[in-house]
Parts: sequence; structure tokens; C-alpha cells
Amino acid sequence: MLIKNLVSILIPLYNEERFIGTLLERVLSAPLQEGLSREIVVVDDCSKDQSLQIAQAYEQHYPGLIRVVRHELNQGKGAAIRTALAGAQGEFCVFQDADLEYDPREIASLLQPMLDGDADAVFGSRFASTGVRRVLYFWHTVANQALTLLCNIASNLNLSDMETCYKAFRTELLKTIPLRNNRFGMEPELTIKIAKRKARVYETAISYHGRTYEDGKKIGLKDAFSALWVIVRFAFTKDLHVDSGPETLEALSNAPKFNGWMADTIRPYVGRQVLEIGAGIGNLTTALLTGNQRWITADIAPEHLAKLQEKFGETPNVEIRYCDLMAPATFEPLLGEMDSVVCLNVLEHIEDDMLGLRNIHSSLKPGGHAIVLVPHDNAIYGTLDTALGHYRRYSHEELRQKMEQSGFQVKHILEFNRVSRPAWYLSGRVFKRRAIGTGQMRIFERLVWLMRKVDHHLPWPPTSIIGIGEKQSQPG
Repeated sequence: MLIKNLVSILIPLYNEERFIGTLLERVLSAPLQEGLSREIVVVDDCSKDQSLQIAQAYEQHYPGLIRVVRHELNQGKGAAIRTALAGAQGEFCVFQDADLEYDPREIASLLQPMLDGDADAVFGSRFASTGVRRVLYFWHTVANQALTLLCNIASNLNLSDMETCYKAFRTELLKTIPLRNNRFGMEPELTIKIAKRKARVYETAISYHGRTYEDGKKIGLKDAFSALWVIVRFAFTKDLHVDSGPETLEALSNAPKFNGWMADTIRPYVGRQVLEIGAGIGNLTTALLTGNQRWITADIAPEHLAKLQEKFGETPNVEIRYCDLMAPATFEPLLGEMDSVVCLNVLEHIEDDMLGLRNIHSSLKPGGHAIVLVPHDNAIYGTLDTALGHYRRYSHEELRQKMEQSGFQVKHILEFNRVSRPAWYLSGRVFKRRAIGTGQMRIFERLVWLMRKVDHHLPWPPTSIIGIGEKQSQPG
């Protein structure tokens, strides 16, 4: 669990005995916004000088504030960042080089767009319109601009300084992105992957006090060619998630025709005061929302809440809220207010589904409806379900019984999406796959028009079922 309002400052360290002490002093004294605290994670990449010993002395002097980790073998900056990130506990993280090229007093500027709720990642640009920078190597600038241009083409961003070593991120997002490159190629790899993950990227001007090679500058021509290869390698990558479950969820979320089919199925039961639980990035919200509804779109993932805010923040009848099926306190402001609760593909992700159903019940007015879609039939439970974090698949009877025990009168159990059941069984039980790729989903999406016509004629059970329950005056 990450610590709210904590900033993790990640420092890769290699042969910087001249600068690391001064750098740590500056990081320790750098001003942060009110309410923020800091931790400093230093990863020594098997330095051959006294860098490690100096960092460890600071660790002893500031216990709990500075942590030092040592690599037994030199692996590169990317590997050091990866190690530091694994130990980061803060809500936000900042990359800080161990030399003095970047000024820690500007960390606050990097953090501000994220604190404002606008950004998921912030790049400190040495070439933006303001900021002081030391004028050095022409060909370095040419190489930087060329690599930034190529990376922008691959990522469809318009950064002015992709290779900047000053970057800040929401830590939860960064921890879910696999970083493969061990050296300076981590910069374009990370840039491309956060773009493909549809993160909100901002730039802010920073100053830059560049070093000469005589001062100890390490990046060179070899690294420029390596970065070029990384851009080519990751331009079309699908390697965007540490875990396979989110890959499947992302593929499903990017299927508007399938989501439209789901929305049309539940639309007759959706009222005017609606709470949507587990809204993700708002695909169902978009499909179902009308101008005369009060719509509360809720999730627990900061990444999703940020995207919901971006998409619906200016929509007058939409409210974005943190709402956790396992936390009754998050439902207390909504007690008895809603006439509809939409909960699609969420209940199976929580261990105590009865608690979740009782929380849904508490937010409804008497006579209000719960619309609960869950995966059907444990006979096809397999590796796909495991990867997605499913505790169970439901039978008709189990869903009906649990909804009734939570105080609902079950009006209907709808069957949805028979057509995908054979593919789900083969993928999860026979081939033991852990993800549905975007390619598979793209084919499925193109055939949704046909599947909607034939689905109810198919002779086998559905992939999902939808319980429509009405709140009674007293729990039954």
C-alpha cells in the first residue's frame, strides 16, 4: 500500500563520490508543497569509488528518511531505477540523478501538475521556453532532438525533451509498467509505454547545469544508438502491464461495440439516479449517460479516477467518486439516495461478495434496482479468471440466493454473451492463457453485430449472467 502525500525520490548512483553528498543535502532541503513528505531511495550500481560509503553515512544519519540499496554487479541506470521503484512507498516518485545537473529545488514544479489532478507523469524539459541551462555540446543537442522526434513519432506525444533525466510519476501507475532496458534506453522505453497506457503527460521547464566529460558525464554515442534501437523495438510493443489481468481488462475496455451491446442489455433497468461501481475509464458511462440523469461514476483505482475526471469532470450531471465495495464507509454519503446501482464485472473480484451486495443495497431507495453482471459457471473457471483476480464464477442459483439474502427481490437473471464461452474455455482451461490480447478482441469487436443476432440461439450456457434485483423495505 502506497503512502498518500509521500514523495519517493529515486536516485541511481554510480561513481559520483564528488557529488552525492552535496546532492543528498540538496534533496533533503528541497522545498515541497505543504502536506507532502519525502523518502529518498538510493541504489548504488556497484560503484568503484566511495559513493556507496558516502550514501550509507547519510542513511545512518537520517534513518527512515534515506534508504540505500546496493547492486552486487553493475547493471545500468535502468536497472537501478527499477530496483529503487520496487522499494518506493510514496504516492508520487521522482527520478533524480546523483550528479548536480538537475536542481532538486525544482522537484515541486514537477509535482504540481499531478497535485492539481491534471497529470500522471511530468517531464522536466531543458528546452522549454523558460529555465536556465548551461550551453554545452551541439551534437548532443542534435542527437537529443532527433531521438525525441523519433520517440514522439512512436508514442504520438509532442515532448520537447524525451531524454530528460528529471521525470515524476504517480507511483501506482509506474509500478504496473514493465521496464526491460537496463541502461539509458529506459528513457524512450518508459516514454513509449506510458503513452500507450494513455497516461496524461505534462512538461514543465527546468534549469540544467550540464557536465562535461571531464566532469564525469557518462552518456555517449553508444547510448544514442542504443536509444534508437529501443524506440524501434518498443514502437509497436504490447508489453504494457506487469500483470496479465489488466491487459485483458484494457482490451475489453477498448471494445466500444461490445460495451454498447452490454449497455443495451441493461438499459431498460437503469433509472435517473445512478451509481456505477467499477466504472474503469467510463466506457459504460459514455454509452448509458443521458442529460437528465444524476450519474455517480465510481472506482477505486487512482488511474481510472484520473481518467474519469478528465473525461467527465466538466459534465454537469456527473460526479466522480472513490467507492469501494469492501468499505461500507465509502457508501455512507449515498445511503438511500440512488434508484439504480450498476455493478458490472466487479463482484467476482472481492472476497466478501455478500458485504459488497449489502453496500449496494444500502445506497438504494426502496424500490430501487441493482444491476449486477458477473461471470457465469465455475466449470469454465481457468487461468484467465485467475489472472483477472476472480474469486469465483456464479451459477444462476448462487447469484439469486446471495442477492435475496442481501435484501433484494430478484426480478430477472439475464443471460449475456453465450458466443464467447467456447473461446474462454479453450483459452483458460485448455491452453492456460492468462490474457486476452488486443488482436483477439479486435476480431471479436468486428463481429459483435453478428454475435448480437445469433447469441440467444446458441445451445450452450452464457459467459455472464446479470441479476436484476429490487430493494425491499426490509432485508429478507
